[in-house]
Amino acid sequence: MLALRLTRTAHLAVHLRRLLVAVASAGTGFLLLCALGYALSHPDTPGAAALRLAWCAAPLAAAVHLAVAVARTDPGTRPRSGLSAIGLGPGRLMAVSATTTALSAVLGSVAALFLFLHLRGDLTGGPPSGRVAADALAVGQSLPAPAVLTLLVLVPVFASAAVAHTLRPRDPRPSTATAPRGYGRFGAYGWGKARETFGAYGRFGSRAAAPAGGRAAVAVAAGSRAAGAAGVDADGALRTQASDPHPPAATDVTTKTPDTPEAQPEPAPRPQNTTALPWGIAVLAAGLTVETYTGNASAAPTPGTAPSAGVLVGWALTALGLALAGPGLTHLCGRLLQAARPGALRLLAGRVLMEESHRIGRPLGVVAAVAAAAYVAATVYDGDGPAFGPLATLGALLVAGCTTATLLTAAVAAKHARADTTDALLRLGAPPSTLRGAAAVRAAALLALFGPLTLIVAVLAALPLDH
Repeated sequence: MLALRLTRTAHLAVHLRRLLVAVASAGTGFLLLCALGYALSHPDTPGAAALRLAWCAAPLAAAVHLAVAVARTDPGTRPRSGLSAIGLGPGRLMAVSATTTALSAVLGSVAALFLFLHLRGDLTGGPPSGRVAADALAVGQSLPAPAVLTLLVLVPVFASAAVAHTLRPRDPRPSTATAPRGYGRFGAYGWGKARETFGAYGRFGSRAAAPAGGRAAVAVAAGSRAAGAAGVDADGALRTQASDPHPPAATDVTTKTPDTPEAQPEPAPRPQNTTALPWGIAVLAAGLTVETYTGNASAAPTPGTAPSAGVLVGWALTALGLALAGPGLTHLCGRLLQAARPGALRLLAGRVLMEESHRIGRPLGVVAAVAAAAYVAATVYDGDGPAFGPLATLGALLVAGCTTATLLTAAVAAKHARADTTDALLRLGAPPSTLRGAAAVRAAALLALFGPLTLIVAVLAALPLDH
């Protein structure tokens, strides 16, 4: 009931994103039912029917990826302070988000079933309608209910499971401020030195060259740091950190007042996104190798047939490699923007790219893989090649639409995440044209990096199939 209330009271943009999930689920469910209809119409060729069903994994993965991106940006299931007191902790909100995703996917699966039955003529009692081939609809044959139900629940089950796994509660890393006291330098008893994050103390030289109006704030911060450096022992004696010449930074100290029984530690710094880059490159190379060997060993696809299973495995590895390498490439792009004495514009654009690489890097890699696949499809299915049927067109549009919608959703989420930083820059006097220029520089840098990479992958993947 809580999931239904949150769904009903959500904003229009949230409803539109959930509608996209329902449309993706409907398209994927319809393709799965058409694969079942082809298997029923051709019982003598189980291999071709299984291959058609296997190629439905691409729109299924795209729909699940979109559902996870939409669930991440849902404001109704975002953890807030005070909700745990009424039983809405992170675990309960995760369950609500998974339930909402399942409801949207089930709505799409039901719509796919009604469309499939309508095209077969089961609802109207007349002849089949539409441009879909009769062998994909299994006209005149009874549909096995267990098989239909199994195929229709694939998208809701996988989407809700992926959302639950992505939004599962995670234990925060222990902060250095909450660590137990030990023996400090030269055996002196006191707090150990807290680890300072980059730029936490005197960022961009603001402490060395503070304006007249900011000196009061610096003094207040110094006074609060000095007040926090004092503690009271069990016997009531006042104890300070005089033995420690390096007190903890103000950003790493967790405040604890009499009204708050437990201190809330600061979140740990996010690890670098370049660790998966070598793995992504290795998986990408493996996918291109598999596709090259299978493409050279098999013939070109004939009209009405799909490429071989080896090509499917190769493309799956290629897409996975680009998805793994996407965050690292985006992070590297941000670093390259800040090279060679950058100005304020390039510095701002590079910092934002490095910060947002974990949000938009993976969707960018998936979009690059889809664009490369579109180039290969345009090369293989040309005017003299096999026909690109309506079901293949639906699958291609579904995958392209889901990946593009996922990238746009991630971009919007990244924009909302840095809204406080943007407001702070505007309050400090940064002109809006500078922010727009930084956005244009980020887009141009990503296009300059991912464009040639996509073209190279597409050309290498199309070579073994163009024969």
